[in-house]
Amino acid sequence: MDRVVSELAARARRLSLVLSDCDGVLTDGAVYVSARGEALRRFSLRDGMGVERLREAGVETAILTRERSPIVARRAEKLAVRLFEGVADKRRELPRILGELRASAGCVAYIGDDLNDLGVIEALALEGLTGAPCDAEPSVLGAVHYRCAARGGRGAFREFAEWLLRLRQAPASPALALAAGAVVSSAGAAVAGGRDREREGER
Repeated sequence: MDRVVSELAARARRLSLVLSDCDGVLTDGAVYVSARGEALRRFSLRDGMGVERLREAGVETAILTRERSPIVARRAEKLAVRLFEGVADKRRELPRILGELRASAGCVAYIGDDLNDLGVIEALALEGLTGAPCDAEPSVLGAVHYRCAARGGRGAFREFAEWLLRLRQAPASPALALAAGAVVSSAGAAVAGGRDREREGER
């Protein structure tokens, strides 16, 4: 376990970018449609603070989504992060996106929740870091380094960000990955355990 955690910590310390899916990670995956056809999405302010905390540590964030939505564009503008929207094949477009952001795979973390995220997760898993909300697809949960206790849109991004920051802050030790109830599995994944920390009052 010490060797696995040491490797995860080394990756976290060279991190320069966190890529995040939108629907199902920054939102709960639901779209609210009014009688006039207006589509609304719910975002967590705690996740926004996660973006700020990463930025303070010198780590930028970008959103990668297959959808095109003025609401997501507005949220990205509010957070001052790059937005890559309308990306149908995330794995195929990953080299182009990393090139635009001047980032190498070994300096990138990714959090996603659905099958169209698996290609990116598998591409980055060898050198970077990956995570998923607790309500992600089972195949996604089985492929990532860190499984959040929080749900998408309910603080999962913030939890992933805090895990990355803890790994960066101190010499590698199991205690870092065990923070907030996480355990390191035999497969090398840091799995959030204990009670479900979903906060119903998050906005």
